[in-house]
Amino acid sequence: MKIKKGFELRTVCKENIIVAFGEENIDFSKVISLNESAALMWRAVLGKDFSAEDMADALMQEYEVDRETALKDAQAMLQQWLEVGLIE
Repeated sequence: MKIKKGFELRTVCKENIIVAFGEENIDFSKVISLNESAALMWRAVLGKDFSAEDMADALMQEYEVDRETALKDAQAMLQQWLEVGLIE
């Protein structure tokens, strides 16, 4: 997986928001807000090919969480990102 070109994480009024820019995302009309752990995963995989396991690794490095829980959370986030078109 890879985050699609033209999406950027920004902090606006203490909220983590995904912003779309560029011609390839001209029809993207969703506002995506990420909590702290989702933003952590986004930053960990930005600009590289990744898997749910990579996202889980980022969670385990930052939080006291076991592998099974981290992987379950990462897979859920990955699915959400796929559904809204943030990754390919």
